[in-house]
Amino acid sequence: MITGYVIRSSVCYMKILSNKNNLQVLYEDNHIIVVNKRPGDIVQGDKTGDKPLSEVVKEYIKEKYNKPGKVYLGVVHRLDRPTSGIVVFARTSKALPRLNKIFAEKKARKTYWAVVKNPPPANEGHLEHWLVRNPKQNRSYAHNKEVPNAKKAALTYKTLKKLTNYYLLEIDLHTGRHHQIRAQLAGMGCPIKGDLKYGFERSNKDAGIHLHARRLSFVHPVKKEEMTITAPPPEKDVIWKNCTG
Repeated sequence: MITGYVIRSSVCYMKILSNKNNLQVLYEDNHIIVVNKRPGDIVQGDKTGDKPLSEVVKEYIKEKYNKPGKVYLGVVHRLDRPTSGIVVFARTSKALPRLNKIFAEKKARKTYWAVVKNPPPANEGHLEHWLVRNPKQNRSYAHNKEVPNAKKAALTYKTLKKLTNYYLLEIDLHTGRHHQIRAQLAGMGCPIKGDLKYGFERSNKDAGIHLHARRLSFVHPVKKEEMTITAPPPEKDVIWKNCTG
């Protein structure tokens, strides 16, 4: 059984995840619910018509609390479909605008894990690029200098572990751009394992990539408590097991 960790007011609580319908719940209360997204899941409905994570969470709430009628659920932020990790949803109309403001004002601190094949140029560092998004390709291009229609992107990284054939990096985001980590690591010469779109030589069997939203810190929108939530990476993946073992 996987466990998730929630830190509130410097006290660590361990919660057992709900794995029903492949839904891993890291934390929930009356106002928010935090889940650990699997690679391949979409957070919100799109043109593919695939069932989104938001609908799975609604079904979970409806069944668990025996709620009549429609279940309210607000989508606060998203992760790329091939990415795994922490996703926060609002359970009340009171929490949603407050969470939206927290994320819009960059007051939610996000930490990711990424597995790359090539060693980074230094064990840790700060990356700044100018990203240009191409909507038709659903891709962002990283430039070392400012170019037309570009947005500045910044992150810091450090090497956590050297595996047999890969490196585990921890990334702290300072901006929130489209495909930012994927584009910037590729721009550094370290495309993420499985990420064909950004230069890795082959895809993963599950069509996911080895990018995981590992940790998220924010102030609870109603309780006003500082929270830090940590999500375990996909448990059945051998490489992720080696990262945590």
